Amino acid sequence: MCIGNRDGGDDGIGPFIADLLEESNREVINAETTPENYTGTIKQYQPDKLVIVDAVDMGLQAGDIRIIPEDAIGEMHISTHGIPLSILIRYLKQYINQVIIIGIQPKTMSGVLSKEVEESGRKLVDLIINDEIDKIKQLNKK
Repeated sequence: MCIGNRDGGDDGIGPFIADLLEESNREVINAETTPENYTGTIKQYQPDKLVIVDAVDMGLQAGDIRIIPEDAIGEMHISTHGIPLSILIRYLKQYINQVIIIGIQPKTMSGVLSKEVEESGRKLVDLIINDEIDKIKQLNKK
């Protein structure tokens, strides 16, 4: 599931990644700014694993990619959604064995995607397609 606002600079990384993943054989949901609207679809597919991709202000270098520990979700500034992502994840975990949240550090939240974030988005797509998301570092909580 890719989250973000195409008109929000680097917040558009989720939809950008969704577009690239649609060209692969991966099931992808481009949730844009309303991931809560796709809970029924996710429950219907009953995946073993759900990967959520979003722009996340982690205080890192623009374009840095990290797996966000579930217990750190509430501390992060994560995109623009109708409900907090932590509540959505808690709900989905009733139906899915594993939920993985991947954040990309934004540079700007206005205009178009920055070069750094676009390059990281392409790198993340390759990792997802090749089942190599385990190569992504986990965010260290401060």
